[in-house]
Order: sequence, then C-alpha cells, then structure tokens
Amino acid sequence: MPVPQQSVAMTSTRSPAIEAKGLVKEFRGPEGAVRAVDGLDLVVWPGEVVAFLGPNGAGKTTTLDLVLGLAAPTSGTVRVFGKKPAGAIADGQVAAALQDGGFLRDITVFETVELTAALFGRTGSVTPFLERAGIAQIARRKVGKCSGGQQQRLRFAMALVSEPDLLLLDEPTTGMDVQGRRDFWTAIRHDAEAGRTVVFATHYLQEADSYADRIVLVSHGRVVADGTVAEVKALAGSSNLEDVFLALTADRADGTTTATTAEGVNR
Repeated sequence: MPVPQQSVAMTSTRSPAIEAKGLVKEFRGPEGAVRAVDGLDLVVWPGEVVAFLGPNGAGKTTTLDLVLGLAAPTSGTVRVFGKKPAGAIADGQVAAALQDGGFLRDITVFETVELTAALFGRTGSVTPFLERAGIAQIARRKVGKCSGGQQQRLRFAMALVSEPDLLLLDEPTTGMDVQGRRDFWTAIRHDAEAGRTVVFATHYLQEADSYADRIVLVSHGRVVADGTVAEVKALAGSSNLEDVFLALTADRADGTTTATTAEGVNR
C-alpha cells in the first residue's frame, strides 16, 4: 500500500484528542435500566494509537458512539479536542470506520468515495484515498460485488477523505486476509507518525499486541486496565495477551471485575 503522499493537517491544540470523565450511558430494557457504560474515565492524547479491547457487551461500541456524538451520555462528559463531539465532527477533525452502515451497492467503489468527498466539500481526486486503503485496483467495481474485506477497506477510504485528526475504527480488519491486514496497519502507522490519533476496537488481540502504543481494556462499561502493551501484560504476570485479557475481564463472584491502572493500583 502506498505511503500517504500528503501530511495530515493536524490540530495545533494541546487538548486531549479524547477526554471522558465519569461517562455513563444507560438504556431502558424490559427489566429496567441497563448500564452499558459505567463511570468510564479516559484520556487519549494526539498521535497515540490506542487499542480499545473488551469482551462482547463490555461497552466498547457504545463508548465509540458517545465519542462520535451518535448517542448522548446519561451523565458525565466527553470532549474531542476540547470540544463537544458535534463540534469536532463539524470541523472535520473526526472520522470513523464502523462495522455497520449500508452502502449504495449499485455504484462503484470510486463513485462511493467521490460522493463522500463531495459531502466534505472536497474537489480533488479521490484516487490517493483509494490507494491508501489498498483498493485502487477495484475502483470501477460495484460495491455490491466487493468482498467483506474489500468493503472494510472502502469504509477506511471513506473515513480518510476528510483527513481527520482522530480516526475511530470498529473491527477494522474483519474479513481481510493476512496481507490485507498487514497493508492496512502499515498505512495506519504511517498516518500515526504524521500525527493522526487512532483508536481501534478489535477482537484480533495480536493486532493490539503488534500495532497499539497503548491498550485500554474495558469490562462491564468500566476501564479495568490502561497502559502500554508491556504494562498491561505485567498486571496479569503473563507475556500472552490472550491470557491477560481473560484474567483481567474475568467476573468475580459478586459479578464485578477488578480495575487496575498500569501501575497496578486497584481503583
């Protein structure tokens, strides 16, 4: 995959890319309120590549929705580059490649990215974004004829169009083959070196181990571990991230988990 040919236009602000304080999100269910996010505190600094990990139902996707302004918190606050999410998005600082969301299946890959660019007021060629996502060779293919992995790459290209300061990725390499995953993460690392902040949720723990600067592990809507890969592994006394994941998200008898920082202090 080609190296990006232009530098990302990064914000000069010294504010965190993401700052969440006491973030809570409740949904009403048949048996009352269900708390998907439970007092989550999180700070992500510009230029970090952060893996956001947790079991199914841990609150990862809901947290990303709150950061994107797709849902409003029940309580607590979330700021993106010091602004409310809607403000940062309106300024073109944030983009996302999510698992869900449909495509217009009867137009081409090129036309899809071109349409996205038009929505952002971009008038230049979209070919560089196709190249960075590794799909330039299928630019004339109809989206409905693309494989799952190719559609994931298309979502990535669409997210790149605004040249965002913060890129949020939900299971970004699902459906990609081994080479596709490697090319994708090569592109992400190049963007991070240029200053872009990347937060990604994934079930592929090896990707977190290999490509993240930092791991934030969540369970039951709370952060249970936060630190570099080495620091998080040290918390569970294991060099195997899968073992660490299971140990730190295992439910105790009272239905809760033990939350620890990278320094190993319970909280």
